Amino acid sequence: MLNTMKDIKKKQKYLFVGYIILSSILCATILFTVEQILMVDYLTKTVSKVILFTICPLILIKGLMKTTLREGLNIELVDRKTLGLGIALGAFAVAILFGTFMFLRRYIDMPAIALDLSNKSKVTAGNYLFVGGYLTIVNSFLEEFFFRGYIFINIYKCGFKKLAYIFSSALFALYHIGIFKSWFNMELIILCLLGLFITGVVLSYVDTKSHNFLNSWVTHIMANIAIVFIGYKFLF
Repeated sequence: MLNTMKDIKKKQKYLFVGYIILSSILCATILFTVEQILMVDYLTKTVSKVILFTICPLILIKGLMKTTLREGLNIELVDRKTLGLGIALGAFAVAILFGTFMFLRRYIDMPAIALDLSNKSKVTAGNYLFVGGYLTIVNSFLEEFFFRGYIFINIYKCGFKKLAYIFSSALFALYHIGIFKSWFNMELIILCLLGLFITGVVLSYVDTKSHNFLNSWVTHIMANIAIVFIGYKFLF
């Protein structure tokens, strides 16, 4: 009887992990299609992302795990002390971003990026700060909720720790390629993908301290502030 119960739990783990992997790949693929192939406006992209990045986690938590959203994401386990790690890493990320940008600045065609943002996403000097505010708070929350809270932590808790790190970080990096694929040459694109993968691993590690995504969200917010500032100063 005991072995039977263990087998059932094992099957449940494989079911959870399989659902997470397949659903997250599907969400990322649909979102890439909406953003890069259908070429919709920024509002449509935003609404699509909100729907896709929340509906699959809700199905897992409410449908398969049959628990509350708060329990499913371990929000009740927030430790204020561990948030300090997120803040410290955020400050480090800001320094890295500024340093990397200044070093590579001569290889980046900033006017071309500004034109691409204007044509594809309708981002201009007039609405940049509004878009930047959304990216800093809301977009960072959605990405941490999805890539760390939904994908990484749930796979990690099922005992597949290496898979959790590799899959969540790889998908996080590949998801962003649609944003900058027309901005840089191949060497810079590969460098960005590597940097995003490492960033995903670090953010995931931060969240193992409290088993929720709030620590990495703090880091993500601080990194986005740096990115938005660089964009505002050098693009518009």
